[in-house]
Amino acid sequence: MIDRNETDRNDLRLIWDLPVRIVHWALVLCVAGSVITHYAGAEWFGWHRRCGYAVLVLTAFRILWGFVGTRHARFADFVRGPRAILAYLRAGPAARVAGHNPLGALSVIALLATLLTQAVTGLFANDEVMNAGPLMGYLSQAWSNRITGWHHLSANVLWGLIALHVSAVLYYVWVRRQPIIRAMITGRRARAELPPSAGIAHSRTRLAAILILLLTGLLALAIRTAPEAAVSLF
Repeated sequence: MIDRNETDRNDLRLIWDLPVRIVHWALVLCVAGSVITHYAGAEWFGWHRRCGYAVLVLTAFRILWGFVGTRHARFADFVRGPRAILAYLRAGPAARVAGHNPLGALSVIALLATLLTQAVTGLFANDEVMNAGPLMGYLSQAWSNRITGWHHLSANVLWGLIALHVSAVLYYVWVRRQPIIRAMITGRRARAELPPSAGIAHSRTRLAAILILLLTGLLALAIRTAPEAAVSLF
């Protein structure tokens, strides 16, 4: 007799590697932490900065992983032009895509670009009272204030993109009946939902760990060697 559970396992293919899944959910937590510590008051600014550092490292890693990571994590696998996007829309529920679909790719690129902008501008921003980003010392007060404005603007853009992303996910889960949230947890999708030959054999976690350590070290070095910043009220 064939074990039903064993058959189900054999019908699943690994699509999302472990680094992609960890970074995805870590970004959710770190962005949430950044928002909470921002509104919690000045005494939480240190934790706000730490959350920002984590967002920067994670986003930079995900961008690098889009070039050197596993098959379905690479931008070349899912970033497509207008024709591919239109073809995907015309196919409707019949479309079978392993990773991000061509339309969702636009959201991924926009989110990564906005997260990177938000994290980088935070390094040079200030609250015009007493707290400043670790690299503000490289700039004049006027330039830091200008970048602070960009930091606030990108935060508003990020809110809009997150709302759009969550809405799209709920649409695919509830309307299209595609378990994409589960796939981002387990990394696996049913073979019947995928195009032929889709899937990866391993997660390349060793390379991912090296990249994370390298990015963390570079950020720590940049912060350590930056000049002192002083926030002026006038």
